[in-house]
Amino acid sequence: MQCIRRQPKRTVSQENMLLEQSRRVAALNGIRLGLKDDKDLKFLLKGSQLLKVKSSSWRKERFYKLQEDCKTIWQESKKMLRSPESQIFSIEDIRDVRSGHKTEGMEKYAKDVPEYRCFSIIFKDQRKNLDLIASSEDDANHWIAGLGKIIAHSNSMNQKQKLQHWIHTCLRKADKNKDNKMSLKELKDFLKEVNIEVDDYHAKKIFQHCDKSKTEALEDDEIEEFYKILTERKEIDSIFQMYSDPEGFMSCQNLVRFLYEVQQEEDAVVAAPALIQKYEPNERAKRGNAMTKDGFLMYLLSDEGNIFNPSHRKVYQDMTQPLSHYFVSSSHNTYLMEDQITGPSSTEAYIRALTKGCRCVELDCWDGPNSEPVIYHGYTLTSKILFSDVIKAIKNYAFKTSPYPVIISLENHCSVEQQKVMAQHMTTILQDMLLVAPVDGNRSQFPSPEQLKGKILVKGKKLSRQEDPSNGNNNLEAEDVSDEDEAAEIEDESVKTKVEQKGKSDTLKLAKELSDTVVYCKSVHFEGFDDPNHPRAFYEMSSFSESKALKLAQESGMSSFIHHNIRHLSRIYPAGWRTDSSNYSPVDLWNVGCQIVALNFQTAGTEMDVYQGRFQDNGFSGYVLKPEFLRDEQTKFNPKSITEGTWGTKKKLLLKIISGQQLPKVNKSKNSIVDPKVTIEIHGVQQDNNKKQTKVIENNGFNPNWNEEFTFDIEIPALALVRFVVEDFDMSTKNDFIGQYTLPFTSLKQGYRHIHLLTKNGDPYSSSTLFVYINIQDCD
Repeated sequence: MQCIRRQPKRTVSQENMLLEQSRRVAALNGIRLGLKDDKDLKFLLKGSQLLKVKSSSWRKERFYKLQEDCKTIWQESKKMLRSPESQIFSIEDIRDVRSGHKTEGMEKYAKDVPEYRCFSIIFKDQRKNLDLIASSEDDANHWIAGLGKIIAHSNSMNQKQKLQHWIHTCLRKADKNKDNKMSLKELKDFLKEVNIEVDDYHAKKIFQHCDKSKTEALEDDEIEEFYKILTERKEIDSIFQMYSDPEGFMSCQNLVRFLYEVQQEEDAVVAAPALIQKYEPNERAKRGNAMTKDGFLMYLLSDEGNIFNPSHRKVYQDMTQPLSHYFVSSSHNTYLMEDQITGPSSTEAYIRALTKGCRCVELDCWDGPNSEPVIYHGYTLTSKILFSDVIKAIKNYAFKTSPYPVIISLENHCSVEQQKVMAQHMTTILQDMLLVAPVDGNRSQFPSPEQLKGKILVKGKKLSRQEDPSNGNNNLEAEDVSDEDEAAEIEDESVKTKVEQKGKSDTLKLAKELSDTVVYCKSVHFEGFDDPNHPRAFYEMSSFSESKALKLAQESGMSSFIHHNIRHLSRIYPAGWRTDSSNYSPVDLWNVGCQIVALNFQTAGTEMDVYQGRFQDNGFSGYVLKPEFLRDEQTKFNPKSITEGTWGTKKKLLLKIISGQQLPKVNKSKNSIVDPKVTIEIHGVQQDNNKKQTKVIENNGFNPNWNEEFTFDIEIPALALVRFVVEDFDMSTKNDFIGQYTLPFTSLKQGYRHIHLLTKNGDPYSSSTLFVYINIQDCD
């Protein structure tokens, strides 16, 4: 049996010294965050007892404390054999901190506690919310304000500050005996911590170079020297040298030349002095209107050095065209957190979708107890939530991310009585937000997103005598309308059995009150494309399963579907066999002009990456204007057969993957180092779809260098998206995902650019980047 060697007990003076050290480190990190002597930060560093709430019977006291790195929270756990890592969560993982009873858990289990003592931590990934009760209002306010400040200040740090903060945290972690020195062994452990494998010879060589005092330990200036060697960016140094003088200064004139010739910036003369003032840390250089190597690196890591065009981060497209002229960010079965058969339903799923820019959410409504309609996936074991709670969540979060209209897509299975309750909830909760009459008397075509700002539209069935918005109300109380039951299409045996037992009807009685809430989005069964002599009303719209939509696109020779989508809205939803909530590619449907291409927002993967890539354009507003050739009544565009036309100039994309920086560890094991490779994918029309990849760099996730060039021909730039995927190569099993970034081809910036990688859930890593060179040329 192996004996465990006990660590020698520290003396009181050693404990006091470590405590003082810890305070100094915390104070330094507070200063880095711009929170020097902040009372809320001091409170969090001291920590406090909080009640953790899980259910009506589970409410237990736990100690929570901000660690000295000012980046992680330690939480006490009573579980046996719980690893130290599982007791810590990162500030970077927090999406939101909500005060009061603002989560389902708080609403259900903490109503007996005053709101001013309650708060919830909402995480970015699929982790459950952390519902907490403080012992006093002051304590709650310290936690809410303190976490809010740390998140805000962390987000506003530039890349260099984030890197410095991260490396110093890793150095502290590697300093096992907390003596503020680094031995050779600790240096090797640190290198593994930051995801780089260095053999003993090279590690010793770096160590000896920095150990000027020859004490066999690095300290103070020697650690700083080691930090400089580690963060050296030779690939950027060589670019800088081409435009700088022997003293290491790049004049404003030379910066203008670099911006104009290499970065293809048209406003280089105006931009250069502004960049110097914004990013140059050296005061002497700034006074001389010049840039040093550090300033140049800061610029390249900034928003202005990003691969994504910063001017596309705000709404820049024409928002005054009819609603049918835009792609609309849309969610399928929005209420589901996981799969389609047994997973939980939650109002949190609506909040997550809306804060991700979603503008069309789905509500499957069924009769519930106590005359209150509920939402769940019919015929399945998914949990149920109140219709009224969902409408409240939509009201509170509809316009936090975007001011443009939200569409509530109703799938109604309720009795007439509960339909009236639905209508009442929408009118009383949403009030002026709910659109109940045509805008400016517009009865011939859709109003624009601009006209509908701040409005919530209902998509659903409408009584036949009210089809035309111009008819006004009449006295009809209820009427049979065709039923649409997407849940009945699920390819699951238990679902099919329940559908058969229910005896599914093709019609449903519709209450006038619910019909009245539908103005511009009347749901109808698709009976074929318009007869030019008897065109359908513009406000009639149909929903198609992905397979039906793709089949229609093929059979109609594309053009009929494209023309249909100029005047009418089309909603697409995943096939019934996708019970695991997997997604289909939205690209083929966008290519024929379909607007409401609904995906399962809760499921990460290539499809969702491409989707979010498309909708980060136009200020993340949830609305992207379709290309001219998908809006023109005379269009002859066919995405399957590209001929000469007004689809834009063909482009040649020249792309060089140069290097990577601080790629995250996939396997948290200390000895596991990633072997990264980069894949570049083009998603667009069939002719443009392509994929190319770099070689694998072994054992280096910290600063891998590829220096590989690729060329892509792009026939239809307006419909193309570019996806960069970084994976950890594995010879024997599937490669592990490290990070990705997707953007529209038309949002690419040229020259030397950084790509700020995203996690599999679409959230940014704090300092993981790729460095690339982009050049776009017109094809002959």
